[in-house]
Amino acid sequence: MKTYLITITMVFLLCLGSSLAQEPEETIISRDSAPSAEDVVLTEIASGFTRPLYATHADDGSERLFVLEQTGKVWILKDEVRRREPFLDISALISASANRLYSEQGLLGLAFHPDFGANGYFFVNYTDRSGTTVVARYQVSLSDPDVADAGSGQIIFQLGQPFANHNGGHIDFGPDGYLYISLGDGGSANDPLGAGQNRRLLLGSIIRIDVDGAAPYAIPQDNPFVGEDSALDEIWAYGLRNVWRFSFDRVTGDMYLADVGQNLLEEVNFQPADSSGGENYGWNVWEGTNRFTGGSAQDHVPPVFEYPHSLGCSVTGGYVYRGGAIPQMEAVYLFGDYCTGRIWAMYRDPDLNWQAKEFTNTGMAISSFGEDEAGEIYVIDYSGTIYRIDPALPS
Repeated sequence: MKTYLITITMVFLLCLGSSLAQEPEETIISRDSAPSAEDVVLTEIASGFTRPLYATHADDGSERLFVLEQTGKVWILKDEVRRREPFLDISALISASANRLYSEQGLLGLAFHPDFGANGYFFVNYTDRSGTTVVARYQVSLSDPDVADAGSGQIIFQLGQPFANHNGGHIDFGPDGYLYISLGDGGSANDPLGAGQNRRLLLGSIIRIDVDGAAPYAIPQDNPFVGEDSALDEIWAYGLRNVWRFSFDRVTGDMYLADVGQNLLEEVNFQPADSSGGENYGWNVWEGTNRFTGGSAQDHVPPVFEYPHSLGCSVTGGYVYRGGAIPQMEAVYLFGDYCTGRIWAMYRDPDLNWQAKEFTNTGMAISSFGEDEAGEIYVIDYSGTIYRIDPALPS
């Protein structure tokens, strides 16, 4: 399969007083065709989890995969074996409704500090017993790297939720070292608070904070609305209904946001790495490219892909493939649908136009995707099983 190289960076090193040119580093951001599902298989690597919602890594060289359960536990997988005791258990802190199927509350997000290897800090996003969104910092145990210090929790951010649904919940550190947090529009249906277009509310947005600059956090001074009376300083992007997983391309830094729709459309939004923030993704004036209500959405940024509810009912965001095991998948953004188990492959063609095709239909309830330290991608089945996307064996 032919791929297109859009950016080439030459790296020069001094060696024995001479300047020697190495091979150019290639940043691939486009393709001439979609990948084939025949090139991959889903390999079950672990099962028996209780409503798993996410899998991620600590980027500390340990090659561990951390699996988050909605009910309040985080488990470690190493070499496809689950550790006997959980890494973290905050079951006593989270919403009781997290123990029920299909609740949108519970332990929803997990992110490791960029300097986790040195400071041992990681962050979780959960709804507490009153339904409030909480982001808290924890620290790994000093005596055992596979166990968190359960008593080290410090709340750095919290926000009351008017309804039990649309809590967002995803957290991740961007390439800039700041923590990004997904906040839904507050819940119910049709955005009764008008939160999507109200920049005086944090609901319906992605916020961006500096967890190292002050206690409990500082505002990055280049956030797009700093100093504006009509908007809150934390907001990075708005006009969102309920982003269920966003991710950063580990090579380019581009941001992909999967926003769950209302009645008609599920959408994927895109923010380029050189964005200065402030994008308005349109909700609730727009649901995808469909006009949803009256009013206006200033500088509305439409989605790069959408699909109707005839193909699914709840989008689950994934990752751009940057692993080494399946070169045929390079630069492809994989995402899915919770209700139908479909997975789509989205990519940019040589003219940098977005293309997407249905990649495969797993038939599972895709609650999340995950990415490991090597850039390989995982599919999380809400029924309790973790799969890795592997190269298919030659026939």
